[in-house]
Order: sequence, then structure tokens, then C-alpha cells
Amino acid sequence: MASNSHDDAELREELKEKRRELSALRPQLKSIYDQKEAQYQQLHSIRSSIKSCLTQINSLKGERDQLTNKVKELKQQRDTFNTLTKEKATLNEEAQKQKKQLVDKLDKLDTNTKSNPSETKALIRKMEHQLETEVMPFTKEEKIRKRVKELQAQLKKMGELEEAWKTSHAAAVDASGVRRKAEQLHREVQGTAGLSQQKHQQVNSLYEQIKQLREQERPILEKHAELRDQYQQAKVKIEQLQSRVEELSKNFNDKEQKSFKEQIKEKTAQVSEKIRKKEKLKIDDILAFQALDED
Repeated sequence: MASNSHDDAELREELKEKRRELSALRPQLKSIYDQKEAQYQQLHSIRSSIKSCLTQINSLKGERDQLTNKVKELKQQRDTFNTLTKEKATLNEEAQKQKKQLVDKLDKLDTNTKSNPSETKALIRKMEHQLETEVMPFTKEEKIRKRVKELQAQLKKMGELEEAWKTSHAAAVDASGVRRKAEQLHREVQGTAGLSQQKHQQVNSLYEQIKQLREQERPILEKHAELRDQYQQAKVKIEQLQSRVEELSKNFNDKEQKSFKEQIKEKTAQVSEKIRKKEKLKIDDILAFQALDED
């Protein structure tokens, strides 16, 4: 009997200790959980930032590639106009050269009429009319006819020079227009290439941000894993303690219930003995007898 009491005392002490441990572990578990969730929220925030960076990178890459393709197209157009500019410049040089040659030839002609085609034409008409209407010596006639031919040749040269001036001017205007177009395309190439480079730099900057975010993520991820393990271990320990507490509590409840029944039976025997001896029953006797009936 003394041994059972000793065992009960040890078990009751164990139950108290387990309950104290449970009381201490529950707030620890809550604290670990809160820390774990805080680390998770940081991870979630970092990963959202990384996702946002990747979305921006994909968008910028698409814009950069479009600009790069446009640069290639503009370069092709620019190269075409650069080639055309050289060709037009060559044509202009040839036109200028031809004009100069005609000017040089005219410089050697009669200075009185070489720069005035209308006067030359009037002089030719006058001399032709003179040949048709006047009677003159043959030598004079030959001299006039020779002069008419010289003036006609000079007039032809003047016409060629006028055409050369027109051709030269048109070639110069054409060459200038083509050159301006080539220069415009070159500026567009530089501007578009600059925009493409900006997009590329923005992509590199975002990759650098992702790298920094990954570095921030690593220790938080490790801490989160550590807290998750601590949480699981604490949770298992609490479950084990809870199971032991329930087991001990049930054991003491069973013993108390058994002790109560034995007391009732003993009291009932006493009541029965009083009834047999026709002794007066007290209120406790009646309650004990009722308890036995209920049981």
C-alpha cells in the first residue's frame, strides 16, 4: 500500500513537471512561429521584387531588340544614301568640269558678244539680212559669211554653256539633297542606337538588382529553414508532452473514480448494517445509499 502511494506521488510530480514544461513550451512555440512567419514575409517581399525585375527585364529586352532591328534598317538606308551621295558627287564634279571647259572656250571668243546671246543673235540676223539685200564685192561677202559662221558657233557654245549651267545646278542640288538625307539617317542611327544602349543598361542594372536581392535572400532563407526545423521539433515535443499529460491525467481520474466507488460500497455496507439493526439513518447514510443505486 505504501509502495502504491509512493508511486502515485512520483506520478503526480511528473504530471506537474510535464504541465510546467507545456506551459513554458507553448509561448516558445508561438515565438518561433512568429519569427518564422516574419522571415517568410521577408522572403515573399524579396521574391516579389525579383519577379518584378524579371518582368521589367523581359519588357526592356523586347524594346531593346526592336530598337536594334531599327538601327540595322536605318544603317542599310544610310549606307544606300552614302553610296548615292558619292555617285551624285561624281556626277556633279563631271558637270562642273564640263561647265568650266565651256567657259574656257568662250573666254577665247569675241569679248563683245560672248556673254550676250541676244546681241549675238541680233548681229547674225543683221549680217544675214545684209547678205540678202546688199550688193557687195565677193571678198566682203566671204568675210561676212565667215563672221556669221563664227557667231553661230559662238552662239551654239553659249547654248551648251547654258545647258551645262542647268545640269551643274541640278546635279549640285541633287547631290546636296541626297547628302542631307544621308546625314539625317546617320543622326537617326545614332539616336536609335543610343536608346537601344539605354535599354541595355537598364537591363544590366536590373540584373544587378536581382543579384543583390539573391544575396539578401540567402541568409533569410537559411534562417527560415532553421526556424522551421525548430518549430517542428518544438511542436513534436509539445505533442509528446501533451500525450503524456493526458495519459497521467486519465490514470489519476480512473484511480479517483475507483476510490470513490470503494468508499460508497463501504458506506453502503454500514447503512445496510444499521438497517438490519434497525438503527436511525443519518442524511449521509441516505446519500451514500442513493449513490450506490445511481452507480
